[in-house]
Amino acid sequence: MINTDICIIGAGPVGLFAVFEAGLLKMRCHLIDALPQVGGQLSEIYPQKPIYDIPGYPEVKAQELVDNLMDQIKPFNPTFTLGERVDHLAKQDDGSFIVTTSDKTKVHAQVIVIAGGLGCFEPRKPVLENLEHFEGKGVTYMVKNPETFRNKKVVLAGGGDSALDWAIYLSDVAERVTLVHRNETFRGAPDSAAKVFDMANNGKIDLILSANLKGIGGNGVLNSVMLESKSKEEIKIDADYLIPLFGLSPKLGPIADWGLSIDKNAIEVDTTDYSTGVERIYAIGDINTYPGKLKLILCGFHEAAIMMHSAFKYVYPDQKLSFKYTTVNGVNAF
Repeated sequence: MINTDICIIGAGPVGLFAVFEAGLLKMRCHLIDALPQVGGQLSEIYPQKPIYDIPGYPEVKAQELVDNLMDQIKPFNPTFTLGERVDHLAKQDDGSFIVTTSDKTKVHAQVIVIAGGLGCFEPRKPVLENLEHFEGKGVTYMVKNPETFRNKKVVLAGGGDSALDWAIYLSDVAERVTLVHRNETFRGAPDSAAKVFDMANNGKIDLILSANLKGIGGNGVLNSVMLESKSKEEIKIDADYLIPLFGLSPKLGPIADWGLSIDKNAIEVDTTDYSTGVERIYAIGDINTYPGKLKLILCGFHEAAIMMHSAFKYVYPDQKLSFKYTTVNGVNAF
């Protein structure tokens, strides 16, 4: 049995920063994540993707942000269970919980914090004949290492931030980048969309709008992508890689059975402290929902700070919380 004050389910950026906020209040944390490494989607899906909206960082790579968060929480000695999924939650007579994972690891904690991002997720895949035969042989749903695409012909499909950001980034890596989108406008950040249109006008990338993926071809490995325009015209593109970026299909998994209030695969919370409808269980980051919710890492950081101040009363019921700025108090390890 692992004993801790706070059990954080999800070791993505918001879960990691929650450790820092807990540590400032002398609360110990144990993190559980189904992925084999910390960092959540940042490390698993786009470790080299640049992020532009972290305060104090005009630009920071996703993995660099994770590494910095790990350095930040090092003084508080968090412990981790990685590569295991949370399967069961049992409330004890004193109000605390015992969490059991898929590998039967047990964690006893006073408070549960769900920071699972989108939960258990898988990429949304296009409906294409023989798609599975080319997965790992030219078809991939994430960019783990941009160097894989060095001097290759890459077709990206999608209209969100990931498609825009990778089109911009890979334009300096790949031999040729083609971005395909079914509409005339993008869902992603306007600044990124403007940059993509400018790059297309200057011939740095190929941009094909109002077209859908129609088929893929190759002899064992991918060598072509077929598109269909709205006018039913077929377009064949030579390609070494196809990267469909249609988002993730979130699944809460066993969390859905914990008696929480769920709305469209997200956990409803009270914005006073990001508590759920179950006492001592909080939800922060992309996995929660409330009026005005923005799915941004920096918003998750804010939620982590607020909720840890609320959780303090369960870990130290006989103590009064005394809030002090780190500029005054410093960061003191246990």
